[in-house]
Amino acid sequence: MKPTVLQLGPLLPLVREGLAANYTHLDLGALSDAAGFLAEHGPAVDAVVSSGRNGVNAALIDALPKLRLVAHFGVGYDNVDVEYAKKKGVAVSNTPDVLTDCVADLAIALLIDVARGVSAGDRYVRAGAWLKGAMPLATRASGKRLGIVGLGRIGRAIATRAEGFDMEIRYHNRRQSPDAPYAYEHSLEALARWCDFLMVATAGGEATRGLVSKPVIDALGAKGFVVNIARGSVIDETALVAALAEKRIAGAALDVFADEPRVPAALLALDNVVLTPHIASATTDTRRAMGQLVLDNLESFFRDGRAVTPV
Repeated sequence: MKPTVLQLGPLLPLVREGLAANYTHLDLGALSDAAGFLAEHGPAVDAVVSSGRNGVNAALIDALPKLRLVAHFGVGYDNVDVEYAKKKGVAVSNTPDVLTDCVADLAIALLIDVARGVSAGDRYVRAGAWLKGAMPLATRASGKRLGIVGLGRIGRAIATRAEGFDMEIRYHNRRQSPDAPYAYEHSLEALARWCDFLMVATAGGEATRGLVSKPVIDALGAKGFVVNIARGSVIDETALVAALAEKRIAGAALDVFADEPRVPAALLALDNVVLTPHIASATTDTRRAMGQLVLDNLESFFRDGRAVTPV
């Protein structure tokens, strides 16, 4: 018999077609009676496919007594209760590596945008303001100091790109990476005080909630910028908005927010802020690779008992 795989929300056609072709495919989707559906079909489910939009909590795991694998579409899995899954003997996989380059590309694009005023300049021209005079001078990015919060796969890819702009690089992790070629700052506040640009690339979840706190933001100072391509929860968003509005920091470029897709109105009104709708991995190339890795994880798990990229 084919394993039964439950899809929790919208997925790429590539993934949907793969699930339908190889498994007994169930789609929780936008059902009005999800609880009734799970009560009827939950006992048969062997695996679920989750994503950043649709996570897996303890209650869902308990509703699926045969569950063996959570195949997560995304590198971040902070909306999956991994510890409870492990306690219940449920494996979890994610989709690392295949999105690293696109996320790092956008990180550098956001850094240059907020420093040089690319988006602001576009708005300036479209509004006809150039006819009245030149824009205020911007900030140089090349040769500046970049502090990276989280020197994992994505953090290292960002650092490699930043080297091409002759940026001096330091980083902060929970633990120092012995093979890292960059200087390590034991204190995040010290890193913020040192750098011109604070790049947030760490994992999300409770362990890093509010990590970039008001004291860290204050340490960045009036000439410092923050760029976040990690998770909105990592930054104290209230403190960040206040610092931007009061010009206690120079600017911010944000791809993620605390309550997506809702963005604080105060941010929308600021011209020293670049806002993108969580698109760091949103290219056709990367999303197809992520989708294929989800299918590969399922196939490997049901064949050999181990996913290709287990958490």
